Amino acid sequence: MQLDMSSASLPVYEALSSEVRLHIIRLISEKPMSVKELAQELGLSSAIVTKHLDKLAAAELVTSKRVGRSKMTELRVDTIEVKFPREIYPTFQVHQTSIPVGHYTEYRVQPSCGLAGKNGYIGKVDNPRYFMSPERMNAGMIWFNNGYVEYQTPNFLQGHEHLEMLDLTAELGSEFPFSNNTWPSDITFFINGKEIGTWRSLGDFSDIRGKYTPKWVPDNVNQYGVLKTLRVTDHGTYLDGQPFTDICLQDLPTDHETWTVRFEVKEEAEKAGGCTIFGQGFGNHDQNIELLAYYS
Repeated sequence: MQLDMSSASLPVYEALSSEVRLHIIRLISEKPMSVKELAQELGLSSAIVTKHLDKLAAAELVTSKRVGRSKMTELRVDTIEVKFPREIYPTFQVHQTSIPVGHYTEYRVQPSCGLAGKNGYIGKVDNPRYFMSPERMNAGMIWFNNGYVEYQTPNFLQGHEHLEMLDLTAELGSEFPFSNNTWPSDITFFINGKEIGTWRSLGDFSDIRGKYTPKWVPDNVNQYGVLKTLRVTDHGTYLDGQPFTDICLQDLPTDHETWTVRFEVKEEAEKAGGCTIFGQGFGNHDQNIELLAYYS
């Protein structure tokens, strides 16, 4: 689950602001429990426990199902990520390119794979030949088991402009037929043909629906990913603000008229669990793949 600083995230923050509800989460993280079992464990009445469970359910943190005569409650999520608003080096100027996820110029993919637009699937699912369909330009989500997709973008830097850092932002997840919330995958980033580093996605998420995922998408398939920001600077590369690799701007060829961005799941990856890329109109972030070149 991903949260931000908007009012839409308040139900989750409020649900977590209680010692009792935190205790409930710890208990049901070990096994599903009934209201009666929780009441006995917590030393509270069933009516009070029910109110706490309603609060957690309203925040989409827990779910309940009938098992015999008992109503059992279990967790819906195991990770919550909070994105804080931030201002990035406002003294720098920036050339920003927004790349739709279907605008790749080169690919090699293997099933399970496919493309989806706002009104339905594009071509046939699990058939790589449809990755070359002209309709791919309308895709808002693409996925593949292993292989890569590569994008080209113009280099807008002028001769008098000095590149200070490069940001690549995309919403990514693993790929599993339908979905699997615990399905790690090693996704490798390349910029201008240079391997930058590998990030391990934890799953192919469908525990809750994506904020922007179209209604036609079934509940049991990819719903959203994790927004990742890769930053290449003069002194190394950072992922979401944390040190990532030693690759520096000087290691990248940046004088070409076009730059390339590639997302790849290598066949020899330790966790080759596929890749899903979410673009505008899908997932939890209504954006395309963003490449920002900060310059002075």
